[in-house]
Amino acid sequence: MPIVPLHGHAPLRRRLLDAAARDALPASLLLQGPRGVGKQRLALWLGQALLCEGPHDDRPGGEPCGRCRHCRYAVELTHPDLHWYFPRERPKNPDQSPAEVQADYAAARAERLERHGLYAPASGMEALFVATVRALVQSAAVSPALARRKVFVVGDAERMVAQEGADAAANAFLKLLEEPPADTLIILTSSEPGALLPTIRSRVVTLRVPPLAAGDVAGLLEDAQVREVLAGDGVRESAATLAASLGGAPGSLFGGRERSAAAGEAQRLLAAVVQGGRPERMRAAFMQGASKARGAFSDVLDALTVALRDLARDASAPRSAADPTPRDEHRALAASRAVDAVERAKARAAGNVNPQLLTAELLREMAAEFR
Repeated sequence: MPIVPLHGHAPLRRRLLDAAARDALPASLLLQGPRGVGKQRLALWLGQALLCEGPHDDRPGGEPCGRCRHCRYAVELTHPDLHWYFPRERPKNPDQSPAEVQADYAAARAERLERHGLYAPASGMEALFVATVRALVQSAAVSPALARRKVFVVGDAERMVAQEGADAAANAFLKLLEEPPADTLIILTSSEPGALLPTIRSRVVTLRVPPLAAGDVAGLLEDAQVREVLAGDGVRESAATLAASLGGAPGSLFGGRERSAAAGEAQRLLAAVVQGGRPERMRAAFMQGASKARGAFSDVLDALTVALRDLARDASAPRSAADPTPRDEHRALAASRAVDAVERAKARAAGNVNPQLLTAELLREMAAEFR
């Protein structure tokens, strides 16, 4: 049961394969671009291409042959030398051993395989924790198990958590990015590269992954595996109808209901700050769920960050082609500063907090910026 084939990104794929053929592929890559355009799938495809050992006649331009054992294992997410890490919920035991981390990710990849590699975005409670970083670094130091090289894919790398007392793991990861073993490629992906640690950004070569062309989106949505997953999620619209509304980011279809609800709640909170007074802010705060709903609450905070950045961008846009003055400089600066308040709230939300009380304090801080 393989994952869905990669669709689109032909120019970038040719560029990557050409660099690999010339032995000029950077050892540490960052694929950045809008959410839902297939960055992690592209990274897995590149890993498959590099591990493939099919006959050269079956590999035009260096594409993976799709038939050798390396290709089969790669698309079944079982290749021992293609390591895929992505945000997970905080483990009950923060000091998981590398073996425990690997077992958890094996189960998580199996869950994604059941949906043909089509998955919802990470929730606000999921991250790349220190135990995962330790396991990754340890695996990178081991010789390949089956192929001639190893490939590590780290999805949503901006969710890598810096944790007090974990300097050794962080420093080991940074050294790995800077000087990986000769047989190792590390591919990070991010939809929010600005949230990546500067020490990480300085050690990788960045490539932008653009939205898919409408034809590529339609081709993906016509795939039988994709239709099966969408039907299970209650999505009935035709491929053509869906493709026209996705803006080149088909990944937004998966888990879209939860994300849409979070975005709607974020807009309600923002309206209470910008348009309302203290009573409206208090009502908005106490409509939040209780502490057991912290995952959904963190999703709302993620959506609030996006809403504030959109507001800052719109307010800082020129008034007209003839007048470069920002439309509303005060609002643009206020929205930018409010993002900092939301980021602080996100850090606190990871602990044992009451979302209602945290939201009340956050809205008070945001309102002070917009006065």
